[in-house]
Amino acid sequence: MKKVIIPMCALVAMSFTTIPEADVSKEVISEVSVKETIKVELKEYFKKTRETLEDNIEGLSDKQLSFKPSPNVWSVSQCLEHIIKTEEMLFEMTKNALAGEPNPERKDEVKMSDEDIIAGITDRSSKAQASESLMPNGTYESPEAALEAFDEQREEIMDFIDDTSEEDLRKYISDSPFGAVDAHQSLLFIAGHTARHTLQIEEVMQDAKFPKK
Repeated sequence: MKKVIIPMCALVAMSFTTIPEADVSKEVISEVSVKETIKVELKEYFKKTRETLEDNIEGLSDKQLSFKPSPNVWSVSQCLEHIIKTEEMLFEMTKNALAGEPNPERKDEVKMSDEDIIAGITDRSSKAQASESLMPNGTYESPEAALEAFDEQREEIMDFIDDTSEEDLRKYISDSPFGAVDAHQSLLFIAGHTARHTLQIEEVMQDAKFPKK
């Protein structure tokens, strides 16, 4: 039996020897798969930031939404308004960038990785002053109203991601607080900004004087 098995194994091994054409195909498939995986991860990050936001504000009362730990600290409602206003502004900037000509020649100017972008924007140890147009008034009186406005805007962003190839997202370079970034990173910045202020909401809710209900 052994005399039969050994030649057969050798034959099978020979039938799977490397063929150059097959290697090229695998490389192409692998490259496409990597790009699609990166795009899926982008969409998942948007989904995660939305879910975390909802988990934090679901069921909050008007009193809880409007509570301010101190006069100079935003309430939950103000954080929500700022999140929604800023996502709208940043998304418009990203769309406008892609409406122009691609500038892949600037790729070497992009120094930060995708992970660096997320880490940088969600770092609450560094504070920044919002521009006047993005300053909130505390418009939202219920979590449901805030999420409805948020979701309407997010749906447009998700459609944009679906309709834009990962290759195109990497071809458009613009300037940001972190230096040169591509359009994929600009989108990450949008979701990361929401994550940043969701952390701020958590800080407000952890205040000892935060209303119980």
